[in-house]
Amino acid sequence: MSKRAVLEVIALDVEDAVAAQAGGADRLELVTEMAADGLTPSPATVAGIRAAVDIDLRVMLRLTDGFAAGDAEGLVRAADELRGAGADQFVLGFLDAGGAVDLDTVERVVAALDGCRWTFHRAIDRAADRDALRKQLAGLPGLDTYLTAGSATGVDAGLPTLLAEAAHGGEPGYEQQILVGGGLRLDHVPRLRTGGIDAFHIGGAARPGGWAGPVCADAVARWRAILDGGTGEG
Repeated sequence: MSKRAVLEVIALDVEDAVAAQAGGADRLELVTEMAADGLTPSPATVAGIRAAVDIDLRVMLRLTDGFAAGDAEGLVRAADELRGAGADQFVLGFLDAGGAVDLDTVERVVAALDGCRWTFHRAIDRAADRDALRKQLAGLPGLDTYLTAGSATGVDAGLPTLLAEAAHGGEPGYEQQILVGGGLRLDHVPRLRTGGIDAFHIGGAARPGGWAGPVCADAVARWRAILDGGTGEG
């Protein structure tokens, strides 16, 4: 467990971003509308956050609640606008009505990203066949991460799946980093780290006051300390 773990924190605005970086986050996921589980933020928000912090930013490409793509052309336009605002990493993922990856839309959006790195988000946890989805996406440029809880209901139920997928690391369809998020708690970390997982994603856990309040640098720092092998106390 010598490799430094990645800590990604959800940010809604500049205040969140600054606090997350101060607490030791390695990367931000930028979204809006958490009532819809995170939608695409405005280019102005992205530009403001990019100017305020110097850690990596991954920007959500998701225009409507749920995992259907909806307006594919709108997604492509959003990607172009966000890149113009300084975004160079993204988060996306779309399923069809049967729970298979919407490969046509994903490919169209990825083409607009023109080589930018991106995460396939928790749509994988709603997929009818996780292994098939991974293998269909394996050759797409820029895909380097899966954000997943291992289960649609969260990490408690998904731990066996997460550990099993980590054990396949490097095999076809499993070359990407596993970024664990969705009901993630500090007590999950030791088992995940022992299983070879080294990337963690938090949202509400960084906000002691709930989603109505901002990211707390101290809360992020506690996660950073645990991931770095400390106690998180003090």
